[in-house]
Amino acid sequence: MNLIKTGDSWKFATEADLEDFVWANLKEIFGLIPLKRQYYVNGQICDILALGEQKQLVVLELKNGEDRYIVQQLTRYYEALLENKPFQEKVDYGQSINLIAIKPNFHRDNFTDRKYSHLSIQFLDFKILVADQNLYLELKDLDTSKLSKVTIPHQERDVNEDIPAPPRAIINRLVKCDNSSENEREAVLRIRKKILGFDKRIQEIVKPNSIEYGKGKNKLCAEFHFGKSFYGSQGRPNLFLRLPEPEPYLKQNTLRMHIAADKDWTIFYLIINYPRAFICNKNRGRSMYQYPAFIETIKRCGEGALRDERSHICYQNYEKLILSETNSLELLVDIALETWLKRL
Repeated sequence: MNLIKTGDSWKFATEADLEDFVWANLKEIFGLIPLKRQYYVNGQICDILALGEQKQLVVLELKNGEDRYIVQQLTRYYEALLENKPFQEKVDYGQSINLIAIKPNFHRDNFTDRKYSHLSIQFLDFKILVADQNLYLELKDLDTSKLSKVTIPHQERDVNEDIPAPPRAIINRLVKCDNSSENEREAVLRIRKKILGFDKRIQEIVKPNSIEYGKGKNKLCAEFHFGKSFYGSQGRPNLFLRLPEPEPYLKQNTLRMHIAADKDWTIFYLIINYPRAFICNKNRGRSMYQYPAFIETIKRCGEGALRDERSHICYQNYEKLILSETNSLELLVDIALETWLKRL
């Protein structure tokens, strides 16, 4: 597993890493039979569906940090599953659906929401412990105080807490960007800091017209270009990210996407250069999505996950983006960084 060490404490590098671990250890931790993960139903995405010993359906929702809305999420999953009753050949819907929330800490709002909900929701607090040079996931039932523990195989990721000052090259280029707004310049420096702080192995590679980020020339995750943008304006910084393919029929695992933003970096488009074999002459090898349309494309792929496993992978990669319901550019950067880590 990919874990991060900060000081003396450990955490999962991403929520996807936490989910991978729980899914692989459902039997050992809970005595449950894995059924489906990232299951799409009525516009909802359930992290993990599993079966209890008596064929009752169990829904697990996982968070790698604080979240005030986990009770509402589980309530929506409950309604969608009860309405559709998937996997009827395996699940006994005559029994109650078990709902489990797993987080490293619970906000007091979570307890308030659960108190006034008619559903029974189990709260499990988790932490990563170090003992005998091994790492363990410890789960604590916050109602019964029952503890369970399982060993975590891990790969340490060294977070960079000592980020160097921006090189003169990037400062000079930002100063020369006459068409850029102050918000845009701040956004570039903020994204740079986020990228370099993610992992000490990420290098900042200065080139004549661009600044690249990654490990060597073949393991890039992001780039800033300071030339002509897609819209024809001169001198503005242009961000490129390596992101998971949004359409599952493509053969690539990641695609280089141009994030074409407005001057305040609040509205942006994603421009994807498809491989020559997949393009039509009319679009010259490019497909452009405004942000909401991009999300809808991923959702459509997710609906196909019932028939196509590659669609399921696509949907899982962009889960946090879909659930956030925001146009946050930094979420795209997060996904690019997590994708880079998996490629190492």
